[in-house]
Amino acid sequence: MKTDGGSASQVDLLIFDLDGTLIDSETDLAQSVNATRAEMGLAPLATPVISSYVGQGVAVLVRRALGNGASDGQVERAAQFFLEYYGRHMLDHTVTYPGVREALDALTGRVMAVLTNKPVHFTESILKGLGLASHFSFVYGGNSFERKKPDPIGIQQIMQNTGKSQRQTMIVGDSETDVAAGRNAGVWTCGVTYGIGSRTLEKMRPDVTIGDLRELPPLLKSWCDAGIESGPLART
Repeated sequence: MKTDGGSASQVDLLIFDLDGTLIDSETDLAQSVNATRAEMGLAPLATPVISSYVGQGVAVLVRRALGNGASDGQVERAAQFFLEYYGRHMLDHTVTYPGVREALDALTGRVMAVLTNKPVHFTESILKGLGLASHFSFVYGGNSFERKKPDPIGIQQIMQNTGKSQRQTMIVGDSETDVAAGRNAGVWTCGVTYGIGSRTLEKMRPDVTIGDLRELPPLLKSWCDAGIESGPLART
């Protein structure tokens, strides 16, 4: 999908995914899933397996973790247990990825928001607990809208909130879900290669990829200084 024209140098609204982009929550998610499986009489799963289920929201995570044979009632009961358990343990091991705090500080002056498929009350608690909340003008989760990413509704709402256009907006995330959401909204997409969902970026390549969030501020500045309108980010 094309943007509505203009220059990539005008990017002024940055929308960040949470898990796998700003925070390394893999251990707490894996332990919560395995606690849920134990509650349901199931053996634990390896962390990489659980990580491959993350990104589409709690219901999908729990259903995948229980397996195809789980009934709707079992999934509902397991999801409730997971939410209660994770709510108590979501900051046991979760930390920001290296460079995240420095990058957010360097991006001060641009409008920043968080859009994740994690429930919004967990998202807000994690951002507050890690001292990140003050960076973001808007925070939306998987239960903030009728539809989750990759639907563009969240991005569209944030653009409406801020008065920013497609050409002024970039979503930053670690998975194809984030890139697809950006494509569906017609905004610039940036993939981070260090996150738990980064293995999926090859399926839907973002406009640009970075291996450390600290690469983003100088990259945006270089585009601004050069007035870049085409090149690596040109769309067809």
